[in-house]
Amino acid sequence: MKGPAGTGPLRRLLVLRHAKSAWPEGVEDRLRPLAPRGLRDAPAAGRALAAAGSLPDLALCSTAVRARRTWELVSAEWATPPPVRHDGRLYAAGVPELLEVVREVPAEVRTLLLIGHNPGLAELVAALAADGLDVTPERVRARFPTSAIAALTWHGTTWRALAPGAALLTSFTVPRGGRHPGSGRPATD
Repeated sequence: MKGPAGTGPLRRLLVLRHAKSAWPEGVEDRLRPLAPRGLRDAPAAGRALAAAGSLPDLALCSTAVRARRTWELVSAEWATPPPVRHDGRLYAAGVPELLEVVREVPAEVRTLLLIGHNPGLAELVAALAADGLDVTPERVRARFPTSAIAALTWHGTTWRALAPGAALLTSFTVPRGGRHPGSGRPATD
């Protein structure tokens, strides 16, 4: 297993796919809201990040409604949410575009949260991770469901230095929000 390569401080990139979205008829893709399951799963993702001690210094979020709403629900679980930048380039982005946006992050940011869409996010994780602790980058590429969080670590003096194969995939989790409030039954949507 390879570790994070490079020199400089340890940096962490948290990659979060937006929560489950609805598909209302006649609604443009960028404007699709979260589905009921997404409304439950996004706060669970926020709690999972807090429990793992993985709160970011900065969040970069797609401008799509489902990504923005995911961010709102995730960050509402934290006492002091970090600043967020909404960037239209993250919508439907591939690896080159995602890397371009990440590489613009100021050097003082040590932990970055990236909220966006598949297939770009899964491809980004697979491209950046040389290896993984409990899960392989190839497995993440094959299955990166909504609300999934991949954590990558690497050493670098700036985000501009982040390169394919330079990171270690340290964790991959898929938080779920559980039951419908007050119903006593599992969520099914």
